[in-house]
Formats: sequence, C-alpha cells, structure tokens
Amino acid sequence: QVQLVESGGGLVQPGGSLRLSCAASGSILRIYPMGWYRQAPGKQRELVAGITGTGRTKYADSVKGRFTFSRDGDKNTYLQMNGLKPEDTAVYYCNAALDWGTLKPGAYWGQGTQVTVSS
Repeated sequence: QVQLVESGGGLVQPGGSLRLSCAASGSILRIYPMGWYRQAPGKQRELVAGITGTGRTKYADSVKGRFTFSRDGDKNTYLQMNGLKPEDTAVYYCNAALDWGTLKPGAYWGQGTQVTVSS
C-alpha cells in the first residue's frame, strides 16, 4: 500500500504563487510515475503534471511555463505554481503509479488540497 499526503493549498490572488507538496509512504518502490490532477466544480478530473522516476516531466498545455513539477529523493514531490489564474481554482490531488503512455491515473490518491485563485 502507498499513502500520499498533500499540503500547500490555499487562497491566493491572481498572479500569485503556491507550492504543493506530496509526501509518499508505505510501499514506495513503484510509485513513479507520479502526477498531480485537479478537479474543478462541475468538471472532470484532469492531469496537470506528471514526473517519472528519472525526472522526465509532462504538463497540461494550460499550465506550461507556469507550473514546475519536481522531486526530492524518492518520497517527496512538489508542484510549484506561479502566475496563478482564477481558472486554476480546483481541488488538486497527488497520484502515484500513473500510466505514462496514456496519462491515466494510478490506483493511489492523496486526500486532495484546495487551491483557490481569487481577488
């Protein structure tokens, strides 16, 4: 089993920044690739960014150039979000063992953290 715990969400003004963290524990040998997904009210959950065990990254077109996904060792990943827009408002979920080819999420999810971008 893998446990994922997110932190770092909150309320920020447009143009501001937030850093989301995801800490993994448990059976972490196969947690990569990892990803961040988000779900806004009334919308489907979507991939925001993914990272492989070797550090390769993918980003949704809507966040390219603004968000950066990084890792620190085997257990901790971070999503640095700059230039936030109101349309980035959503619940953000950390996910482990996603399919890199299809970008379908893996079986392991965190509890989610709310990001609200509003003036």
